[in-house]
Amino acid sequence: MSDPLRRLAPVIRVAPAKLNLTLAVLGRRSDGFHDLHSVMVPLVLADRVSLAAIPPGPDARESLHVEGLDPGPDVDNLALRAIAVARQAVGGGWPGGPGPAPALAVRLEKRIPVAAGLAGGSSDAAAALDGALEAWGAELDAASRLAVAARIGSDVPFFLAGGTALVEGRGERVTRLHGIRGQPGILLVTPGLPVPTPDVFAAFGARGGRGDGSVRMTSEHLAVELRNGLSAADLIARAGVLAAANDLLAAATIVVPQLVPFRRALFRLLGRPVGLSGSGPTLWALYPSQDEATEAASTVRAALDDGRIATIGTGRPAVHATTTVARQVGTMPGSEAEGTNR
Repeated sequence: MSDPLRRLAPVIRVAPAKLNLTLAVLGRRSDGFHDLHSVMVPLVLADRVSLAAIPPGPDARESLHVEGLDPGPDVDNLALRAIAVARQAVGGGWPGGPGPAPALAVRLEKRIPVAAGLAGGSSDAAAALDGALEAWGAELDAASRLAVAARIGSDVPFFLAGGTALVEGRGERVTRLHGIRGQPGILLVTPGLPVPTPDVFAAFGARGGRGDGSVRMTSEHLAVELRNGLSAADLIARAGVLAAANDLLAAATIVVPQLVPFRRALFRLLGRPVGLSGSGPTLWALYPSQDEATEAASTVRAALDDGRIATIGTGRPAVHATTTVARQVGTMPGSEAEGTNR
């Protein structure tokens, strides 16, 4: 392999957002985590991660430059954490060895709303992991990549699947699904208020700590349908059921009660089922095309302007019209990914 320090251009990766079409919580485990059953899709809405090797020297260290949304302090950034964990996994196994793989200059173009239930940080981490290995000219087998991903965060293994997938366990078991035929439009509305995931799970536990059996049935049924492929039209026909298929919805509204009137206002305005992605606060609605989702986004922005929908939290809600990533041919190495993750 060529010397990564002589690379003329940075390695660039696209880091898509994700949407939970279903999220069933099966119960709390003895290790304190919860077993999940969730069908997830990657979205065209995405961040962009660029990485370039830095020549060695006494002042050479990882750097992060961010454009766009503020992802928070570097010490909590999952992309930087992914690079550090990947370096440990590679050890001396990179072409320029011996010694650790070189530091990387990372540029993050941040478009996915932060702490929104869209897993932008986890997607950045998966992109940084893959990009770092290429920047170093290093290799990890599929099992090692998955183990590294699982060490970084619960949603990171999903992004190694490269498409629609069933996510189980704590997020470490990922089974690639055939996916959606066509690309439905998706409207995303993210209020400007934090909904901490630990707080949502704490509220879920206070309500009994077990999900609704009907949510699990919906999730299992959708996974079966998507194993063989499901048309966008058929997916939209199920929107009413899917919008209710999130066991964390009630808990999220306990943590942030303002979500209840906000979601109702969106439903009245759009006349479509409105679901919650992950632990929130992002709300979603499905449309036959991205153009129709774009029209709906304009409608929501106008309603926010004239007060038909009251803003909650701090600042104006983020409104995006997007679609699912086109179904990719093939699967990640191995049809099922397993690892451990905290």
